[in-house]
Amino acid sequence: MSTKNVNNIKAIYLLATTQEKIDGAKWYQSAHEIALQLAIDYKLSLQTAAGVIAALSPRNKWSRNVIDAENLIEAFTRDSESAVNIKVCTFGKNKEKALKILENKDDLFVDTTRDILKGPKLIEFFNCICGNKDDVCIDGHAYCVWNGSRTSLKDVPSIGVKLRKEIKSDFRKAAAKFDISAAEMQAITWVAWRRIYGVKG
Repeated sequence: MSTKNVNNIKAIYLLATTQEKIDGAKWYQSAHEIALQLAIDYKLSLQTAAGVIAALSPRNKWSRNVIDAENLIEAFTRDSESAVNIKVCTFGKNKEKALKILENKDDLFVDTTRDILKGPKLIEFFNCICGNKDDVCIDGHAYCVWNGSRTSLKDVPSIGVKLRKEIKSDFRKAAAKFDISAAEMQAITWVAWRRIYGVKG
């Protein structure tokens, strides 16, 4: 039992302002509503819209992530072949994943979306956007909160299956202490962490 790491998470939560707790608690709900609105506007399933958002998320600011997702979806809906020319602020391989999700939208199941996304962080982000409050999106920032020290993203160690499972478990334990969901704990501590260390994006 990693009491120290649970305490690290709780410590950041306790440093969060009231507004940060409100903002963090609503973060994934807001992301869910954006995905749902995209689904309604462009006649897609929720998992397709959420999958595109998740696919385009790496190294992408959230505000830009949402714009990129709608631009790609809109272009694909209008003329699927032209969508490849839409510029996005993430890696080419992630754009390819988003396009593949759109190409398979008519018979896309949740598990198929996860198969296309592949990476654990993308799948976790997708799950949280879809409304799974028990999952935790583990990225470099979540690692820093859990580890209790600021580490540049390039110096964050590779988060393998065992470490990822441990970090998720500790976020869940910390969340239970304050009667909130694991996803809410991750989002609140990220909002607070960003302010404390002046992290942009």
